Amino acid sequence: MTDEKSEPSNFKVVDRRSFGSDGTPREIPPGEAKAPETRPQPAAAGAERAGREMEEDFAEGPTGFDTLVSYLSTTAMFQLGLLPGPGGEPIPVDLVNARRTIDLLEILQQKTRGNLTPNEAKLLDDVLYDLRLTYVEMTKRLARKPK
Repeated sequence: MTDEKSEPSNFKVVDRRSFGSDGTPREIPPGEAKAPETRPQPAAAGAERAGREMEEDFAEGPTGFDTLVSYLSTTAMFQLGLLPGPGGEPIPVDLVNARRTIDLLEILQQKTRGNLTPNEAKLLDDVLYDLRLTYVEMTKRLARKPK
């Protein structure tokens, strides 16, 4: 059942999409300029470097391999409960999906072996090393918790 209120609501919906309902680009009035994106700071050293490089790639132009590695590593860190949610609230640990995300990075490493620049290969190695250690540590920590 719905509760009908006789008081007017102060809730306002603003359409910030860059395209119209027919799919054509629309002009965005100056007052509706898109707010700059904020990104959480990664906790692990390799992932931290990936985050910095992702910021540089984002500012410089198209996304690349570093951005993909950073995206996946940040996702794994969220799943491991290392980063807070959008409102600063803690995110519950999800070891199953964290393991899947780490596995995706490992597949990426295997499939791109020999085709990466030395910097890209080192970035991927560092991120995987940090995430694997963190995963093992988190698994041990959760196993010790009384239920």
